[in-house]
Amino acid sequence: MKPQLPFPGRIFAGLVVLAGLFASPTHAAELAPKAPERRLLYVAVPGIRNYLERGGHGVLVFDIDRGHALVKRIAARGLHPTDGKPLNVKGVVASAVTGRLYVSTLQFVTCFDVLTDQIVWEKAYDGGCDRMSLSPDGKVMYLPSLEKDHWHVVDALTGDVIKRLEPIPRAHNTVFGLDGRQVYMAGIGSPLLHVADTATHTIVRRVGPFSSGIRPFTVNGRQTLAFVNVNGLLGFEVGDITTGKMLHRVEVEGFKPGVPKRHGCPSHGVGLTPDEKEVWVCDAANQRLHIFNATVMPPKQVASIVVRDDPGWITFSIDGKYAYPSTGEVVEVATRKIVTTLKDETGTIAESEKIVEMDFTGGKPVRTGDQFGVGRVR
Repeated sequence: MKPQLPFPGRIFAGLVVLAGLFASPTHAAELAPKAPERRLLYVAVPGIRNYLERGGHGVLVFDIDRGHALVKRIAARGLHPTDGKPLNVKGVVASAVTGRLYVSTLQFVTCFDVLTDQIVWEKAYDGGCDRMSLSPDGKVMYLPSLEKDHWHVVDALTGDVIKRLEPIPRAHNTVFGLDGRQVYMAGIGSPLLHVADTATHTIVRRVGPFSSGIRPFTVNGRQTLAFVNVNGLLGFEVGDITTGKMLHRVEVEGFKPGVPKRHGCPSHGVGLTPDEKEVWVCDAANQRLHIFNATVMPPKQVASIVVRDDPGWITFSIDGKYAYPSTGEVVEVATRKIVTTLKDETGTIAESEKIVEMDFTGGKPVRTGDQFGVGRVR
């Protein structure tokens, strides 16, 4: 029979064991309950004219992990000052750092607190507003005018203008790089992609020229490549951000450009899957999404997906599992199948080109996606 310690010794030994358990971070982490996680998709409406005609305005919130079920509608003022009708939405961005959600309309930007859904500030800007971008720390917004020739650099916490950048003809789309050091600006009236240094808020170089005025575009995570839609092209062009040279013109094969109902160009919408293995591009005239293998240069066309309406935008969930075209459908990237459709509380399909994901842990925001399909490989 194994000899036993005297009673006080047994107490001491037990305490030592207990102390060891509580001193172990790994064991403590295993015992601690896991904070609940939630992935929400914020869809600003009216994001295209079809929805403006049929539905209301505001921000629709969907639960990604519950089959993209509708959670709520966040009310927004967003009304035209003279006729009282909803203003068309131009862009949406969010910050997990500050817990803020921003929606731009034709005339002003509205800042929401994502924990309370309350409006923090709302301001109009000279020349109107278009599709903006937010710095990774949530402090600075680059806000293009509504196809005028300038951008506003805005303090995102207050809405105050820090600086004005000009001239870039017909200011339109804006993308912050993942590291926050550079921001990319494209105007419809210019074949050049303008690059600004965010430390000085000055334009430091340009990429291109591309073959025509730049429409939607995206960049990879390392900020070495830009993928741009241009007027007149069913497809996209690729530019080298480092050298400033245009590298490739990639045309969609097997389909005619046709006449799109919106935006005036065949392809208005291009995005990289987060792993940067594929480029997805919109085809408005043929109601399709075309998929290209981006592991080779120039990217090679590999598949097409039929959607219910003319797509004018494409972005992805942070994990890359889902693609979100502006037609309101949700596409599973791996299978290239449509798995559901986003609908509001009336059953109306939530068509929007202004979509961003925000993830929460324990009720607090921890990460955000991007309305542009920006690559996430560093």
